[in-house]
Amino acid sequence: MMTQLKRSRIYDLLKGQSDVTIGEGVNVKGWVRTKRGNKNIAFIALNDGSIIHNIQVVVDVSSFGNDGLLKKITTGSCISVYGTLVESQGQGQHVEIHASDIQLYGTADPEKYPLQKKGHTLEFLREIAHLRPRTNTFGAIFRLRHALSFAIHKYFNDQGFYYLHTPIITGSDAEGAGAMFRVSTLDPKTPPLTENGAVDYSHDFFGKETNLTVSGQLEGELGALALSNIYTFGPTFRAENSNTTRHLSEFWMIEPEMAFYDINDNMDLAEDFLKYLIGYILEHCPDDLAFLAKMYDKELVERLNFVLENDFVRITYTEAIEILSASDASFEFPVKWGIDLQSEHERYLVEKHFSKPVILTDYPRDIKAFYMKLNSDGKTVRAMDVLFPKIGEIIGGSQREEDHEKLLGRIKDMGIHEKDVWWYLETRLYGTAPHSGFGLGFERLMLFITGMGNIRDVIPFPRTPLNAEF
Repeated sequence: MMTQLKRSRIYDLLKGQSDVTIGEGVNVKGWVRTKRGNKNIAFIALNDGSIIHNIQVVVDVSSFGNDGLLKKITTGSCISVYGTLVESQGQGQHVEIHASDIQLYGTADPEKYPLQKKGHTLEFLREIAHLRPRTNTFGAIFRLRHALSFAIHKYFNDQGFYYLHTPIITGSDAEGAGAMFRVSTLDPKTPPLTENGAVDYSHDFFGKETNLTVSGQLEGELGALALSNIYTFGPTFRAENSNTTRHLSEFWMIEPEMAFYDINDNMDLAEDFLKYLIGYILEHCPDDLAFLAKMYDKELVERLNFVLENDFVRITYTEAIEILSASDASFEFPVKWGIDLQSEHERYLVEKHFSKPVILTDYPRDIKAFYMKLNSDGKTVRAMDVLFPKIGEIIGGSQREEDHEKLLGRIKDMGIHEKDVWWYLETRLYGTAPHSGFGLGFERLMLFITGMGNIRDVIPFPRTPLNAEF
């Protein structure tokens, strides 16, 4: 019987990868994008999320009687279609379905359903994040997000790395930034207090003050100093009150850590990793990329190939400052040695001066984290930042300080309590080794891959100040 057919993905049918051939029975299920036609024939554009393209369902109205079923099928409805796969007479796709039976799973009131066939602003779609994956734009973005996630795991697995699950709840601040979300089960109205009036966290669930992690790096280093090469890929959190197109309060980070890697090995890995990911997306997601390029960023594919086809330029921070200072560019933020470079400076180096991706190394120690290895000049550290067009910094990393005394000195200089990182320091006492690593913000990379202008549009449910809906 027709109703016993196994469901086919629309992707497989349109790409010619299905077991169903022309003239055979087929079953598809999905959501109606549009329905048009006349009293004799109806055309339903159906999408199941597997591909950006819809499959056309052709319905002979007379064969469906007068039960009103077709009138209930409107944009947003969910249906199951049984019919015959035939060659399409129209343009745009080579197959369509001639329906013999339709089951209506769920209706969508056309007076209330917000995703009617018209243009919607990205701002409006953020307000209905529970429905926006059904649009072409966000279907494409979230399929790309999946493909990129898979490519990350595949790359590291193929390179012999081990996936390490670092804690979400932590008692340490890896970046020393202080902008962390507190985790507590204490009564928020009347918490226990110490003699001097401070909250007494010894009565809390973990017996100490804890927060959501800002990075898995420190724990990742512990894994690398046993397994050699590891990577983390998980959510991180920053409680910065920053409402910009580049910041989220909850985002995902990829952080590899490698024993026996120096700064040069680290740069080699970062460049190879980024090129692999971009190459994977170009090969496996051409339809979604083409749609986003057409609708949002005409130069998207060209920019992806730009990274793929060029060797990354490697220069020191000091050389970059000299280039920026000698340029005729009018920067909003003045350039001098010791500043933390802004996006405008980074993009000038990539887009104007070199016309290639750039890796900057050897930053001033005073603007970098405590764990970075100090250079012999005593002023700079073996940091590295990878700079991309349009984005600026996309990767930040360093060779880590493996010398116990130097690391301890940096911790004291920065006012970090030794008791909070005693376990981290101990790794430098028991079989310490040279090691390096870097961090890549997944959503920052998604911005580059998709060409979108707002980081809230590359994550399903963005968390930002005053926004924790859905």
